[in-house]
Parts: sequence; structure tokens; C-alpha cells
Amino acid sequence: MSHPENTPTKQKNPLRGVLSNPLRSRGTLRADFTASLVVFLVAVPLCVGIAVASGVPAELGLVTGIVGGLVTGFLPGSSLQVSGPAAGLTVLVYEAVQTHGLSGLGVLVLAAGLLQLLMGVLRLGRWFRAISVSVVQGMLAGIGLVLIAGQLYALTDTEAPSSGPDKLLGLGGLVVDTVGDSTALTAFAVGAGTILVLLVWPKWQAGARVLPAPLAAVLLATTVTGVFDLPIARIEVKGLLDAVQPPGLGDFGGLASIGMLSTVLAFTLIASAESLFSAAAVDRLHDGPRTDYNKELMAQGAGNTVCGVLGALPMTAVIVRSSANVSAGARTKASRVLHGIWLLLFAAAIPGALGMIPLSALAGILVHAGWKLIPLRELGPMWRQHRAEAVVLAVTALAIVLTNMFEGVLLGLLMAVVKTAWETSHIHVETEDPGAGQPLRVTVLGNATFLRLPKLQDQLDELPTDRRVELRLEKLRHMDHACGLALSTWEEQHNRTAERTGAAAGTPPREGEGATAQSPAAERHSEGTSTMIG
Repeated sequence: MSHPENTPTKQKNPLRGVLSNPLRSRGTLRADFTASLVVFLVAVPLCVGIAVASGVPAELGLVTGIVGGLVTGFLPGSSLQVSGPAAGLTVLVYEAVQTHGLSGLGVLVLAAGLLQLLMGVLRLGRWFRAISVSVVQGMLAGIGLVLIAGQLYALTDTEAPSSGPDKLLGLGGLVVDTVGDSTALTAFAVGAGTILVLLVWPKWQAGARVLPAPLAAVLLATTVTGVFDLPIARIEVKGLLDAVQPPGLGDFGGLASIGMLSTVLAFTLIASAESLFSAAAVDRLHDGPRTDYNKELMAQGAGNTVCGVLGALPMTAVIVRSSANVSAGARTKASRVLHGIWLLLFAAAIPGALGMIPLSALAGILVHAGWKLIPLRELGPMWRQHRAEAVVLAVTALAIVLTNMFEGVLLGLLMAVVKTAWETSHIHVETEDPGAGQPLRVTVLGNATFLRLPKLQDQLDELPTDRRVELRLEKLRHMDHACGLALSTWEEQHNRTAERTGAAAGTPPREGEGATAQSPAAERHSEGTSTMIG
């Protein structure tokens, strides 16, 4: 009998139990403590910037980050990925706030969280892995483009238009207005300087080990703005308790509308897909326990449910903070829980520090984040190797820019399904001639769907019209109703034509082959060959 300590249950997760007994491994606790500080420093500017870009008080971004640490961080799923407000939902949240108001946001997030919990209970988490990667990349690219276009206005302390096309069309006028406005030029200089620091800071390895690039960029921009007393816009501070606005009972009545329900569905699908794709990426960064997708989906649902009750931003797992967590040496979920504690202490103890941050600096951070959402490096290889996937990506991104998030993603999913159906519905025709006086044996192979019907009929129409045919469909893997009906009709019409041609040439039809006889293909079609075959 094997020793109990050698059983698979004991070996599955050697780091389990650290939270319940922190003294069990001081090295592990020290690594998680250090990692939590790094993640906290990365999270502060991103939480605040995403909240401001979403059109909600800056403190609500911190609330979502706190919930991501203290609620989602405790729950099982992915042990090392960090949750909080994500740039990928910024555009959708902004549209939701403009349409349904700040009080309606809590209802949307709460409903999305409950839906995520339900999907986790039903064990649907693994199905998100079936979503086309090109659709997800196109979604992120579209978000990135809209985010950049909107934040270019914020770089100059100018209010951005509401729709994606208006943002793009207004960029020319924005340049003209900025050149003639000294205050706008000052704000732009601060924002551009922030972007420059984000690009250069990581190259200074000694500095990057002390401060993450986003925090360093915000601190430098805030210092310059304060020292020179620059006349540019800063964050408006309400205080943590004042910013939290739980939805009232009257706000839930809007869930009966199609607009609110579609937004809930969009929140749910996008947040879930982004979280689970992030989990897959984080799993490749470490050798610890793998993610349980259903438990992770439930953890995200619990976090979003709490965020909805508090009227905060929706959360997802965030790859930037998660990769920083792994790179900093985190070993257990203690690091992400501690990062939530640091966010809570920061928001409670020194909220006034937020009021010193210039808006243009946060805009610079989000321009940089939006640029990183666009998969520029993957586009070239994808176009050369999988051109159809590249088209799906581009169309999804463009649709999001021109319409909205929900419609763009739906169009991308539809294109991905059509592309897959087209690629899998390969079909070809083989012809065998048994000799004079015998009908040609025509065998159709592959998957006969309506998508390939024009090509199939072109191939069949090339057969000689003076010979009868015997259409064989037993080697088809699948045939839909449209193809079954078209094939049986074609066989009957072709054989009638062949009989007329033979009669005109003085060749009588063979016994039992009159024009009124039902074709073999028609018989097989009537017997159910319009479904799976063989």
C-alpha cells in the first residue's frame, strides 16, 4: 500500500494550505508579499485610468480592483491571475453609462455576475475555449482602436464624441484646435511625455525593478504638473464611500428592455472570454496548478456580483497585472489577495492623492494600453498562413469601430462560423463509366452543404447530357436538406434529358427507366439522407 503522502491528492497542489497557515513556508509568504506590492503599484494607475475613461468616478476603478483581490482572489480557479477593471471593457462600459446612467451600471454588472455564476455551475467554462481566436483578437483590436481614438481627445483635455466613427472623423479638427490652444498643447505634452516614459522606462532595468512603468509615468507627470502648477485638468475626487452607489430596486426594471439585456449578455460573454483566455496565457507562464475553467468562471461571477451590488465597474482577469504577478515571483493566491488589501488601504487612507493626477497622464497610459491590444505582430504571419482568419479579425475590429461592441462581436462570430462551415464543407465528384449502354456512376464525396451547392452543380452540369447517371451518395459524410433536394432534382432532370436525347437518336430507353420512375437519389433523399450519412 502506498504512503498517504504519495497519493495524487497530495501531489496535485503542493502550495495548497499556505493561506490557512502562512508560517508553513516563510519563503513562499515573502515571495507573495513582494509580488503583491508590485501588482498593487501596477494596478493603481490602471484602475484609476480605466474608470475615468469609462465615464465613472475614479474611485470605482479602485473598488473593482479591491473586490478582484479580496473576493475573486480568495476563490479557486486560477491561482496566480489577478482580476480588476480591464481596458477591454472600457468602450462598452462607457456606452452603458451614457445610455443607462451610473445607477444602471450596477444592475448590468450584477446581472452579468449572476449569469457567470450560473454558467460556472452548468460547467460551461470550457466552452469559451472554442471561441475563435481571430474573433477575440479582432474584438481586442477594435476596442484598442476606439480606446485610442477616444483618449487622443483626453490627451488635450477635450471631450470626445460619443461614437467610434465620430471620434475618427473629428481627429482632424482636434489637431487644428490643439495647435491654436496653449492649454491643450500643455496637456498634450504631459500625455505624450507619459507615453514616452512608458516606452523608455522598461529599458532601464534598475528603475523598472523599483517602480513599474505605469506608476513611474504617472508619478513623473503628477510631479511636473504640481511643480510647475500647469493649468490642466486633474482627477475629480469624491471619496470612496461617496463614489459607491448601489443600485436601487427601481433600477432593475430596465432589465426588461432589449437594450439592457443585450448589454448584460455582452458584459458576460466578453468578460468571461477575456478572463478565460487570460487564464490560459497565465498557465503558460508558470509551472504551478493549472486553471479550473469552471471554478474560475464562478470566481469571476462572484466578483462581478459584488461589484454590481456596489455599483462599481465590471471586472475581468487582466493579463498585464497577472503577468506582473508571475514575473514578480508569486507562488500562491496570497499575492492577489494582498494586492486587494493594499488598494483598500490606499483608497481609504490617501484618496486626496488621486486629485493630483492629471487626466492627460491617464489618457497617455490608456493610449499605450489600447495600442497593446492591437495584435500588430500577429497580423503579418496570420495573413500569410491563415488569410481567412486575418479577414475575420479585421472585419470584427472594423465592425466594433463603426457600430458598437456587441454588434461587432456578433458579426465576428458569425463570420467565424461561416468560414469554418465553408472550409469543412469540401466536396468533390468521382465518375465511373461501366461501359456502353450503362448509366454513368457518379459518386459524391465529402460534406454536401448549401455553401458548396453552386460548385457541386457546376461539376455535375459538366457531365455528358446523352448518358443517364446513377447518383451515389453513400460516401457522403453529411448532406443538408438543400443539397439533398437539389441532387435528387438534378438526377431526375438529367436522366429525362438523356432519354429524350436517346429517343431522338433512335435508342429506346431500358426497361424500367421511364421518365416517371423515381431516381435513386430521390429515394435516398426521401429516406433521410439529408442528415448525417454513414
